[in-house]
Amino acid sequence: MKYHEFSIGQVFKTKSLRITHENIKSFAAEYDPQYMHLDEEKAGQGRFNGIIASGIQTLAVSFKLWVETGSYGEDVIAGTAMNHIKFIKPVFPGDELHCVIEVIGLSSKKNETGLVTVSLSTFNQADEKVFAGELTVLVNKQQQV
Repeated sequence: MKYHEFSIGQVFKTKSLRITHENIKSFAAEYDPQYMHLDEEKAGQGRFNGIIASGIQTLAVSFKLWVETGSYGEDVIAGTAMNHIKFIKPVFPGDELHCVIEVIGLSSKKNETGLVTVSLSTFNQADEKVFAGELTVLVNKQQQV
């Protein structure tokens, strides 16, 4: 979507994605190798009674689901900011995540671009919010030649 096609208050909803035990361990092994994501026994003795997804994985999955809506399409140039990131509830193996995205900011630039800021909220299958954050991207105003 071009910059002018976004409007404050516009809401988008994503499909769902199931987070598996294998996804959690694979992601954590590479990007967040802490016991609560990898060590079944130790995590089982902790406050969550088992392994949980990394918050960074939850953020990445949330962004993936948003991008896969196709709303930015070929008009996105680059991300510029991530603010107010909150990991609200743990994500467990078997959770189904989906996102609700609301446009909360538009800032036109002098050139052929503008900034679009969205509030990204991620929910599990029980509609409990597990993640929230704000993302800003630079998008084109006009068709690229």
